[in-house]
Amino acid sequence: MSGRLFPAAPFVQLREDLRRRPPEGKTNQLTAAPSAAEGATMAKATDVRSGASAAERSRSAAETDEIRQALVARLAELQAEYDQSLSEITELQRERVADSAGDDQADTGTKTFEREQEITLANNLLERITQAERAIERLGTGNYGWCERCGNQIPVERLAAFPSATLCVSCKQLEERR
Repeated sequence: MSGRLFPAAPFVQLREDLRRRPPEGKTNQLTAAPSAAEGATMAKATDVRSGASAAERSRSAAETDEIRQALVARLAELQAEYDQSLSEITELQRERVADSAGDDQADTGTKTFEREQEITLANNLLERITQAERAIERLGTGNYGWCERCGNQIPVERLAAFPSATLCVSCKQLEERR
């Protein structure tokens, strides 16, 4: 597997576009007057984004297609890793059954530990597969790149680092504190 988990190229132009103009109905809080920022904060609780329209205005069809292709490619990589992990678990199980005669407690414990480690890795891969599938769904509905909790845009840098992100940095930090 390559060192880079997700190509950042589709996000470069998107990052520039998002910095230039906020989506419709939103205020760029870095350039807005303090009273507008306070009003935007109060409106967050009641502001419901209208489906795909605002998200589609902030990225072109070509950019959306590039993001989708990158997500699908990453999903295929994760599924291949998951299949490999399942075959390793199966092999460890076969070894445990076939070669356990005469093992002492340390050998049995080591084999159990290895198997549990592989199962944990497989579960982590399965969770990442689910996240990638969800990101593809959100891209199709126009919700990709928008925080599920507060409705603000997720920074492009965060999406480049973690393409399956569903929460902005602030909301994710709040979630992790709980």
